[in-house]
Amino acid sequence: MDRSYLVDFDPQRVPSPAYVVDQGALTRNLRILDRVQQRTGCHILLALKGFAMFRVFPLIRQYLKGVCASSPHEARLGREEFGAEVHGHAPAYSEADLGELLALCDHLVFNSFSQWQRFQPLIAACSAPPQFGLRVNPMHSETEVALYDPCGPGSRLGIRREQFAGRSLNGISGLHFHTLCEKGADALVRTAAAFESQFQDILPVMQWLNLGGGHHITKPDYDLDLLCQVIDHFRKTYDLTVYLEPGEAIAIHTGALITTVLDIVENDGPIAILDTSVTCHMPDVLEMPYRPEIRGAAGPGELAHTYRLGGVSCLAGDVLGLYSFARPLRVGDRLIIEDMSHYTMVKTTTFNGVRLPAIALFDPETDRVEIVREFGYEDYRGRLS
Repeated sequence: MDRSYLVDFDPQRVPSPAYVVDQGALTRNLRILDRVQQRTGCHILLALKGFAMFRVFPLIRQYLKGVCASSPHEARLGREEFGAEVHGHAPAYSEADLGELLALCDHLVFNSFSQWQRFQPLIAACSAPPQFGLRVNPMHSETEVALYDPCGPGSRLGIRREQFAGRSLNGISGLHFHTLCEKGADALVRTAAAFESQFQDILPVMQWLNLGGGHHITKPDYDLDLLCQVIDHFRKTYDLTVYLEPGEAIAIHTGALITTVLDIVENDGPIAILDTSVTCHMPDVLEMPYRPEIRGAAGPGELAHTYRLGGVSCLAGDVLGLYSFARPLRVGDRLIIEDMSHYTMVKTTTFNGVRLPAIALFDPETDRVEIVREFGYEDYRGRLS
């Protein structure tokens, strides 16, 4: 893992638990993404579903062209706080949601012909409508985890090629596909080939193409040249504006979750209970699933003292896993759980009334820590009735 963020950071400098984002690391990622834009002329958007820390939107806006949203709330956040292009897509829209999105979005993508046709009267009544697109399903899977595979059997996401038969594309200016999850450019090449083989007759009448997200562009070994070749191919062959909307590539390797050991109990080995929660504060660990790294720790048995690390909620499975440490853990120790900027803050819950982690921003150039937000009872109560 790339640990060139929060280098030598003292976890005692922030409340516990807290997400801490390294502004320098975030800038490094943004500069890589901007190089792709400069080389190809593509537009890269921030996927708010992955990272929506609007305190750093002014920084991100210096490099990226806008945001992509999957709901009116995300679209409004993008419009009000980011202030650039807003692209919207959802598996389906209610009439109320679509009415809001029409006023907020520059691009709006439909997931089915039935919704596109059903809402024509609402679209016709819009005084300044966005550009409209269709999400397609190229029926090509690259993601091993079924939960994250938009092209798996029975997927509700995207229109299959045969469903275009006999359909008018009047009013549609672009196509959108999203098939990847933390993948390299080689996976995009295979997906793009499958997509193009099915939709090449439609592309000449389109104005833009959205290659979706899941591109691990800022990973150290990512093949940027290959990515640029794919973008250039579609842009030059079909005279298209090309969009990408990564989530993890923007915020990956930029921050951590600081947590404190509250207690150590014994049951078939020592168990350290933390003041954070896997299910509440890092649900991807259970959903993906994966085992996050902890700074200074190793796998079970690799160092002298092995512990099972558990969360503070009452869910029996609220467990990070087994980790070993060079010295015994003690109550009050602070731990740094690595790579907890993306798909964390946006997915937190207040299950059990567990307090949400604070959000902090660290500037390595000035060594300044800004506590951006702390949460309390009113945040829990405000979600209920």
